[in-house]
Amino acid sequence: MWRRAARWIGKRLPKGLFARALIIIIAPMVILQSVLAYAFMERHWQTVTRRLSAAVTQDIAALIDVAESYPQDKDYETLSRIASDRLGLDIEMLPPGPLPPPAPKPFFSILDSTLSREIRTQIGRPYWIDTVGRSNIIEVRIQLDKGVLRVLTRRSQAYASNSHIFLMWMLGTSFVLLSIAVIFLRNQIRPILKLAAAAESFGKGRDTDFRPRGAREVRQAGHAFIEMRRRIERAMEQRTAMLNGVSHDLRTILTRFKLSLALMDEDTPELDALKKDVDEMSRMLEAYLSFARGDAGEQSAPTDMGWLLEELKADAERQGHATEVTVSGDPVATVRPDAFKRCIANLVTNAVRHGNRIAITAARDPRWLTITVDDDGPGVPPDHREEVFKPFVRLDEARNVDEGGTGLGLAIARDIARSHGGDVVLGESPMGGLRALVRVPV
Repeated sequence: MWRRAARWIGKRLPKGLFARALIIIIAPMVILQSVLAYAFMERHWQTVTRRLSAAVTQDIAALIDVAESYPQDKDYETLSRIASDRLGLDIEMLPPGPLPPPAPKPFFSILDSTLSREIRTQIGRPYWIDTVGRSNIIEVRIQLDKGVLRVLTRRSQAYASNSHIFLMWMLGTSFVLLSIAVIFLRNQIRPILKLAAAAESFGKGRDTDFRPRGAREVRQAGHAFIEMRRRIERAMEQRTAMLNGVSHDLRTILTRFKLSLALMDEDTPELDALKKDVDEMSRMLEAYLSFARGDAGEQSAPTDMGWLLEELKADAERQGHATEVTVSGDPVATVRPDAFKRCIANLVTNAVRHGNRIAITAARDPRWLTITVDDDGPGVPPDHREEVFKPFVRLDEARNVDEGGTGLGLAIARDIARSHGGDVVLGESPMGGLRALVRVPV
């Protein structure tokens, strides 16, 4: 039960650091203010109101005793003067008669309950009170033997009317403290958000200017990120330099082979086969180096997807394949142009190799760019759709994903998409063949 309740609460709590930090600050403050307010209402407000009501009731009881003990004051002028000058009460003796019907009681009134209890305890006569009719005046009527004593008194004499000031001060200071906490929290969380944005941009291959700021721990994390980025960039530069050297040496040897074959006078089947082998080796070498290099070093830039896909459409149509291109939404997205073009080109080449009709669709929303490449070829079995992304894997059944190639086309496409923060997945095409879907953040 405890684990289930904890999971239920965890699902409904906010996930952001800013909201959780606010809860950490607000929750104790609310609890503390609630305890203080309850203690104040219970101990101070009710106690003061009870004592004030008891004092007013004692004054009324004293006036009743004087009125009954000294009947010589027939018009009650002396009693009224004493009550007004000494006690702050306005009294009037009404003719004998029934008391008014009970007035409606407010939903929450400490004064009504306290004053009624004191009158019943100290005076013990039929009474009627009105604390609602006039906001600043309380009217009390006591039924006596000779008439009805009508007493008017200020509400402040029987009720702690200034208690709301304490609540206003409490709520006001809480609001000020909460505003200050929100401002400080925003300033502390902003460097964390910038660090997250810099890490995300670096993962997408975009260059961003990041300077560690904020608290000491956040600065340490920022400096650690910068150092990690420098190490990765140095490793990529070293790998690129090494691959460039290897490719230069191997290209030199292949160039010598081609030159030697070109200088041979005899044109024999064996010589033609050897030339084809050298060309195949040169093409495979370029594919291997491109895959290992990963198109590193290219900077991201706004790219028109409509123009890019039209170029790929023209290449496919030159090879005799009917191709359709559909673009919806803003066609401009920030990607590494050459690398992303190669990613889509590998998928289109794969579709050209195994299908007759091709459909390329691009859709852009505020967060993602989605491109699908459909064909009417034989497709790829569902249990092989992840396997074909492995380097040098070529299917021998149903669909040879990189027929006549090195088995790196889809691996390079997925590697480029993931370097942009997205991915490539395969599925069923509405045209009956294979659907390759590329989804990258914009």
